[in-house]
Amino acid sequence: QVQLVESGGGLVQPGGSLRLSCVASGSISVIYAMGWYRQAPGKQRELVASISIGGITNYVDSVKGRFTISRDSAEKTVYLQMASLKPEDTAVYYCNIRAHTVRGTSDFWGQGTQVTVSS
Repeated sequence: QVQLVESGGGLVQPGGSLRLSCVASGSISVIYAMGWYRQAPGKQRELVASISIGGITNYVDSVKGRFTISRDSAEKTVYLQMASLKPEDTAVYYCNIRAHTVRGTSDFWGQGTQVTVSS
């Protein structure tokens, strides 16, 4: 069974920074891609950033230049460094991985961590 545990969310003032972490555990043989999604109240979940097994990154336009995704493959951990935060970044942030286990390749999700940007 694969588990993803997120941490690092919280309340921050506009212009502030936060770092989210997500650690994967379980019978994982390969993690192909890791990413962060977010869902604000009344809105659909959207991809914020992703990083491939080769280190190729992708960002939604609204966070380019402010957020940085990185991964530690050995530790099965993905990070999201968020800077210059804006109130519109407020959402529940979810970690996602696409990984291979004995049951094949699947997507796995964390439980979500709340990020609130407010003065």
